[in-house]
Amino acid sequence: MRGLLFSPFGKSSCVPSRGLCCLELDRLASRPRSFAVLFFVCSLCGCAPIVPPAAPPAATGVPVAAPRTIAPESPVSAEHKRMVAMFDGEYHHAAAEHYLNEVLVKLARAGAASDPNLPYRVTLLNSPTVNAFALPPNDLYVTRGLLALANDTSEVAAVMAHEISHITARHAMQRAEEERRAAVISKAAAIIQNKQRGQEVEAVAKRTLARFSRQQELDADQSGIRIIAKAGYDPYGASRFLSALGRSTELRNALIGQGGGDRLDILATHPSTPERVEQAIAAARQIGAPGIGSTGRNSYLSAINGVMFGDDPANGAIRGLKFIHPRLGFGFVAPEGFMLENSAQAVLGIAAGGNEALRLDSVKLPQTTALETYANSGWIDGLIASSLTPVTVDGAPALLAHAEAGEWHFRIAVIRFDTQQVYRLIFATRVMTDDAERRFQASIDSFHRISPEEARGVHPLHIEIVTAEAGDTPETMAKKMVVPNRPLDYFLLINGREPDSVLRPDERYKIVVE
Repeated sequence: MRGLLFSPFGKSSCVPSRGLCCLELDRLASRPRSFAVLFFVCSLCGCAPIVPPAAPPAATGVPVAAPRTIAPESPVSAEHKRMVAMFDGEYHHAAAEHYLNEVLVKLARAGAASDPNLPYRVTLLNSPTVNAFALPPNDLYVTRGLLALANDTSEVAAVMAHEISHITARHAMQRAEEERRAAVISKAAAIIQNKQRGQEVEAVAKRTLARFSRQQELDADQSGIRIIAKAGYDPYGASRFLSALGRSTELRNALIGQGGGDRLDILATHPSTPERVEQAIAAARQIGAPGIGSTGRNSYLSAINGVMFGDDPANGAIRGLKFIHPRLGFGFVAPEGFMLENSAQAVLGIAAGGNEALRLDSVKLPQTTALETYANSGWIDGLIASSLTPVTVDGAPALLAHAEAGEWHFRIAVIRFDTQQVYRLIFATRVMTDDAERRFQASIDSFHRISPEEARGVHPLHIEIVTAEAGDTPETMAKKMVVPNRPLDYFLLINGREPDSVLRPDERYKIVVE
């Protein structure tokens, strides 16, 4: 729950802006059933942030004689602040920042900058999602989630060279021009011919634009691979990272259901297709056989040792079925069988193969507005008015309600946490059984104000680099992991290993610890 942009349709809110590339390829053409549940949960009510907008800072007195030096903020500075805020702020890790900036210097000398003496500078972002993008004239942004997924220097260098290639090739401007051209043609067709013809032209234009964007991604891949090879890195690092992206999205889909979140994540709109991996391998083979160039694995692992993994507890932490938000001072426990995800503005959950879902968010509500009045204000589609039931939850005034929309049944709790803040806990199921009622009610009853001890007990997870010993296996390493779910799968993913991998003694690996 971080207060970022939210799209009720689960699509990435990243859009090309001033050369921005969120590694987008094309949007998925369809969503599985599990996404449909979250669509209903999201569309049932107006989407709201879990963290209310911060109050404006109090005005401070300025001496009358003080010189007035206020100047308008530059577009570059404003865009930088906007993107940093969108990804939960900056994250500082001196060793990683220093190391990545050294890599950028090498990439600049190899052609990844218009001026080798003015290389891009990296800003680490405090987001567990996997993303990177570049902004002109020389800003490169990398999430800590990407650092956790990458396994060596050549992989992260390939990502950075890819992003800078988008800028040097002016891809964002080309896409914007193509979109403007398509819009003019579609409008003209609708006016001169008819509305149906205009829609047909618009559909063709969208398919053309998708192919156009896809080709830009492939072109940036090819350019990035040539650049990292020239800089002395393993050109096969690009294909390894693309493969890791594919495995990462598969694991996330297995845990939460595809489309189950609104995170600004390249995995949402930029699937690592086998075709793209094959083309990256083919481009590397044109440079040389596997084994050329430096992977820089050990130096990279040393640089990211200690980087935070997963959600920042300041924005709420998931520990199994429990969600705790130390800063806002509350927690709750999801029903048995749910997989939770702390998305941009809500906690989302999926269970029963996509037949059940939950959503927790918040809205500001004046103390003078009764909960019954708010419930009847129109934000709940399919509300059954006779179901409104005033209750208390951990001593706080609350309201329970039922709603129905199509084949979905909803149980809703509106909890007035303080004088201005109301939390909305929504459950959806295809079949409302007595057992589902009981489990949902138990989860609602678990919503509580956390104690100082409970808040202090939530610690961030972080990457730790360990050395394998004789007899170590992926299973023994996974037992050291403290991720909420499927530690073996996470160990294999973040280390680029297969289930049958043999760990070599004295080789270093990433694990996640508290």
